Amino acid sequence: MQEIKKILIIRCGALGDLVYSTSVLDALRLEYGEDIKIDFVSTPSSSKLFEYDKRVNKIFFLKHKKIPIFFSSQKKAIINESKKEPYDILINFEMGKQFKGLVENIVAKKKVGWFSENINITKTHMVEICKEFYASIVSKENLENSFPRLIGEDFEEIQEKLSLPNEYIIISPSNSHNKKKGINYRAWTHENWKKFLTLVPKEIKILVIGAKGEEHFFEPLKPYDSNVIDLVGKISIPQMVSIIEKAKALIVTDTGTAHIASAVNTPVFCLIGPTPAVQTGPYKTPFNEVTIISADLECSPCYKTEVMKACKDNICMKNISAEFVLEKVLNKIMLK
Repeated sequence: MQEIKKILIIRCGALGDLVYSTSVLDALRLEYGEDIKIDFVSTPSSSKLFEYDKRVNKIFFLKHKKIPIFFSSQKKAIINESKKEPYDILINFEMGKQFKGLVENIVAKKKVGWFSENINITKTHMVEICKEFYASIVSKENLENSFPRLIGEDFEEIQEKLSLPNEYIIISPSNSHNKKKGINYRAWTHENWKKFLTLVPKEIKILVIGAKGEEHFFEPLKPYDSNVIDLVGKISIPQMVSIIEKAKALIVTDTGTAHIASAVNTPVFCLIGPTPAVQTGPYKTPFNEVTIISADLECSPCYKTEVMKACKDNICMKNISAEFVLEKVLNKIMLK
């Protein structure tokens, strides 16, 4: 049996997409030992997720995915590295045709995933679909015992630096569609978020998180009450991972932070309307607690359908009341 020492994984995309794929890290270490070197090809922004993760040996940044190899210094660097020291296994999660040439030119003794195998997608949730891409090289037992898992920055250092309380809940109102034109169908209204903040008992500390550059989105929620701590644009991705991990709960829509919460086993309350929760919602494991909050309309889910395009009022999100969300949260969490 060939000894496996070095593996390359290709997964580029938004933060949530990368979180989906992280179960591969533990699966490979269970299968081939903790000494294997795992390199990753990912986008510069999302790959910050691995800054403190010792399971990942090296990250190749791929910012412009559609540029042909001939004009892409980043794609050439990946290929040249594989020529110097070929990989034992290449795992490709990317289905876009812009990755085909890269997969074909990387030197690896075995290639699995899209463009290398006939992948028969039978699962529903994106985490389970990701597992199907490397199922041929991992035992069924190790596959079933591996889940998305993240490692963030040391929490005690963050807590001291930002003067964070010991107990808190987090709200994450924004999502990756905030800057797109038209209706942000995944969003809960600012009015609902603001009402939720007002209704939360004042003895409960609330952390508000959002990415740098999204500050303008949060202005309608202000002024905040004294129990609210504003961290928008003030923390890195590894810091956010640890802050979410230590939270009593995260309240969020269908976006990357929801997947981070499920991967660090923090109770997540995810408000979902048009998107299919069974496919792209936070992933349920034996170790976490996921609560999907929905208005349960007959027309949901409708994401990327004519029904969604015809909807001008985003009623499936608007109809989720702040009172209903707070009741769900308070019924499941305990704070001192």
